Parts: sequence; C-alpha cells; structure tokens
Amino acid sequence: MNKTEKLSKVLRYIKDTFVGKDEIIDLLGICLVAKENAFLLGPPGTAKSAIVRTLSQCIEEGKNFEYLLTRFTEPNEIFGPFDIRKLKAGDLVTNTEGMLPEASMIFLDEIFNANSAILNSLLMALNEKIFRRGKETRKIPALMFVGASNQLPEDESLNALLDRFLIRVRCDYVNPDLLEEVLLAGRKLEKNEPTKMPSIKPADIIAMQEQTKSIDLSVIRKPYVDLIHNLRNTGVKVSDRRAVKVQNLIAASALMCGRDAATLSDLWVLKYIWDTEEQIEILAGVIDTIIEKDDAPDAHPQALFNKIPNAEELMKEVNLLTEKWNTGSLSFEEQNVIKDKLRYVQTRCGWIKNQEHKQHLTTEIESLWKQMLQAV
Repeated sequence: MNKTEKLSKVLRYIKDTFVGKDEIIDLLGICLVAKENAFLLGPPGTAKSAIVRTLSQCIEEGKNFEYLLTRFTEPNEIFGPFDIRKLKAGDLVTNTEGMLPEASMIFLDEIFNANSAILNSLLMALNEKIFRRGKETRKIPALMFVGASNQLPEDESLNALLDRFLIRVRCDYVNPDLLEEVLLAGRKLEKNEPTKMPSIKPADIIAMQEQTKSIDLSVIRKPYVDLIHNLRNTGVKVSDRRAVKVQNLIAASALMCGRDAATLSDLWVLKYIWDTEEQIEILAGVIDTIIEKDDAPDAHPQALFNKIPNAEELMKEVNLLTEKWNTGSLSFEEQNVIKDKLRYVQTRCGWIKNQEHKQHLTTEIESLWKQMLQAV
C-alpha cells in the first residue's frame, strides 16, 4: 500500500466515525499533504476537536497538542515553563516536554482569544514552524496546525492570526437526514469497542509533502491566474503570498487523486480561502463554474460534488448499491465502501432541480439507509 492509499484509508476511517463531516475531513487531509494550516468555524458540539484528535491518533508515533485558549492564557501553558534547574544556572531554557513545540498535530480551540503575551510566538509558530522565546530558537515538528472558533475575529489585530490559516471551513451540525446515523455512530464511539485503527507514519506524510513539489501545475496555471484576478475584482482579497501558497493545496488535491499533474477540478480548494462568511457563496459560484468544465474521471470527490448530476444515473447507482448490500456476506471494509458511495449519491441528490425526481431519489436512499441501520 503506497502513502496516498494509507492516508486515504485513514480519512475513510474518520469519515465513517464522524458521519456527515466528509468535507472537513477531506480538507484536513489536503492541508496535511500541503503542509498548510486549517481553520474550523462553528458552534460547540460539532466534533471539531474530536475529528482532529482522531486524525492525530492515526499518525504513528505522533504527538497531539490540544488547548482551549482564553484571554488569560499564558505562554507557559502553550510552550512550556522555564526549566528550573537551568534557570538556577542563569539559563532561560523552556521545558517543552508535552507542549506545542514538540507536537506533530496541534489543535488550538477558540484561537482568537490569544492575547498579546503569546500572539507573536504563536504567529511565528504558525507561519514558519519555529518556536522562538528569548534567545531560544528551534524548529517545530508540526505537520499541521488546526485552529477553531465559534466566530470570526472582530478585532483587526487578530486578522494576522486568521491569515496564518490558508483553509477556512464551516463546521455545522449535520444534515437532519443523517441524524439517526450520527446517533448510532456516536453510541458506538462511546462504547470504546476495540477496532483496528488505520495509521500512517509522520515520515510518510513528510514524503507526500515533498511529492507535491513535483506535481505539474502548468496545465492550470493560466486559468488559475485568471481566477485570482477575477476573485480580486469581486472583492475577495487574495494576496500574492496566499496565491503562491494555494498552489500547494492544488498540488495536494492532484496527489490525493493519484495524479502527477493538476487539472481544473483541483481548483475546488479555492472555495475555502474566504475571509468572511459572505464570501463563501461568492467563491462557490465563481469556482464551481470553472471546475464543472473538467470532465476528468479521476477528479477529487469534493470537486465532483459541484457538478449538476443526472437523476437517472444517480437512480442507477442507488439500485446498484442496494443490490450489492442485499447480497449479504459483506466484509466491514465492503460495507464502508457502500456507505461512502451512498453518502456521495445523497449529497449529489441535493443538486437535482426537478423536485419530483429529487423526492423519488430521496425516498430510495432513505430506504437503503434504514436497511443498513437495521443490520447494525
């Protein structure tokens, strides 16, 4: 199994654990490969920290650092206290054991509560993966930072902090149609039943990060430049620095699809570079128009969600999945594949314009979900 397949298996496992969070999980996977940071915007109880924690647990030998920031949070709580033994000798050295500077996955909840005492050190850690405190300077082994908040910053001084997160994604409550499945998955999670968790080594992720540098972006460069100009004209601020860094996300999307060159469909990642919630629909409208022109069969699943589906083709897919499910004697992995495909079809169903066709499809999909739930 190659590195991409290992990471895909990890992401599939997390999607099965956290129902209705495919978009967020796929984006975290993209950020991990692109070596970029992700920001989650959403209310409490939407599994933000649990998803990041599970992803961290799937990274072998990886260390997770998770902290809820308040306006009273001190540097010692994030970076570690000064080493008392060395302090007696007159050396200011931080004891970073178990703290942010030694973690491979870092989750900072309510990140916009960061105060001036930790802001500068935090900005450097996010941007350059470097910890600096006094005369100390050391490289941080972080594969990715994930920040979260219930709301966007109102204080302009915190805009620099948001800017350190290239990807921004809303984390809302799941679709009501999936609530029963969420309850069952949550119940299963609470039982702590022993399951074999797929894993990937930090070295594999670092190797993938290096691989993205060799992805050919020449095919999409002209459309990408035009898109950046278009977004700037519509009021979405895309700095030169962000435009350069987004290329890492595009390359990561291509790599996750097993390609060595980017296609138009990989531009789907640009829908998540918004600064305000009002920009979300603007970005989706502009970018969906571009990526729907790409007929590449190996496009990223999140890009495929945006193409207007054919109701008859979706109905064939539902019938095929129903037939496969009813054959019985399916392995756990085969069941998960069918569920993943059904979730995809259900998402696509929302794009059907003919209400009669949509209702018929929805009824058949719900019927298959009930069969699956009864088998649990």
